Amino acid sequence: MSRYQPDPPPRRVVVVSPRRTRPGRPRLKLTHEIDAQTRLGQVFLGSLVRAQFRLAMLVLALVGVLMLGLPLVFALAPEVKTLQVFGIPLPWLILGVLVHPAMIAAAWYYVRQAERTERDFAEMVARE
Repeated sequence: MSRYQPDPPPRRVVVVSPRRTRPGRPRLKLTHEIDAQTRLGQVFLGSLVRAQFRLAMLVLALVGVLMLGLPLVFALAPEVKTLQVFGIPLPWLILGVLVHPAMIAAAWYYVRQAERTERDFAEMVARE
């Protein structure tokens, strides 16, 4: 009598398509989407504009607090108005000398951050 031996199970085969993208219309570059002002381009450009606007509002708020805070300090603490440094009244010294470097620092910060935001956006667009 012969013994019945079942055949070994068939070997599994993995089928892989060489095409990595899905079929349909060819994908356009993001720069083309922005130039053509498509919906996607508007979304990306809107995100850049919103980031720049948030940065501008932040710097404006900081400068506003500084500029509006000084008269408030002078009004709430009248003795500050009478102080003198090197024979110059403190309010004149603050408003005439110290405010300018603060404004330059705020402008420098804004430009640096705006350029970084634009550089990040350009890198993101170039990756697509």
